[in-house]
Amino acid sequence: MPVLPGAEPYRHEGGEVGVLLCHGFTGSPQSLRPWAEYLAGRGLTVSLPLLPGHGTRWQDMQLTTWEDWYAEVDQALRELSARCERVFVMGLSMGGALTLRLAARHGVAVSGIVLVNPANKVHGLAAHALPVVRHLVPSTKGIASDIAKEGAAEVGYDRVPMHAAHSLRRFLRVVDAELPQVTQPMVLLHSPQDHVVPPADSARVLSRVSSTDVKEVLLEQSYHVATLDHDAERIFEESWAFVTRLAPELVVEKGNASGG
Repeated sequence: MPVLPGAEPYRHEGGEVGVLLCHGFTGSPQSLRPWAEYLAGRGLTVSLPLLPGHGTRWQDMQLTTWEDWYAEVDQALRELSARCERVFVMGLSMGGALTLRLAARHGVAVSGIVLVNPANKVHGLAAHALPVVRHLVPSTKGIASDIAKEGAAEVGYDRVPMHAAHSLRRFLRVVDAELPQVTQPMVLLHSPQDHVVPPADSARVLSRVSSTDVKEVLLEQSYHVATLDHDAERIFEESWAFVTRLAPELVVEKGNASGG
């Protein structure tokens, strides 16, 4: 299947600091593309992969599992680590959960993480029915484009494939158990008004990670896809400040050169 317009993966060759960006469940790189381009414009090496089963049609996602999605970002991290001196990982929603697992499993290979509305749990009574319902109902209403900003839209599926939702539920349980293994510096930005992932998920992440260098930022003007919303610039600036604070010797020259 051809990739939806705008959903293509993105890569930029920059300096010795690499950033891996992870998009969300049923979403695509389009939701993080402005963020990726912002960081690339400041001289960083940026990788924004398209997760398997995403960016085409929801039926394709039925055939994939969390192991496929994680393997994609794991490989991307290994490639960046081979190319760059320092690597940061950043993610939105399920991409935040992928980021947390990469941090837990790769340790010092990840210099720091930035999470935007990270998912921690599939909520509601329907979650408990997923193991059975997924065999009876192929899909349910989509979750894409939860954005406050008028005219902004996310390139994502209008349906949620139930087999994939069941796999997501299993994945989030795995990640939750691994949160104490996360020790890296962290910025967590979340929206009080989020119609996809409740604030309780961010609170859970903050309470369970072992990181001591932690900054929490509220995105008061945005819904779930905050990277395309009113607070997008705040997210970009916070992530850039985070990288320059932790790897100043590698990025300051590039940043000054580009006016950043």
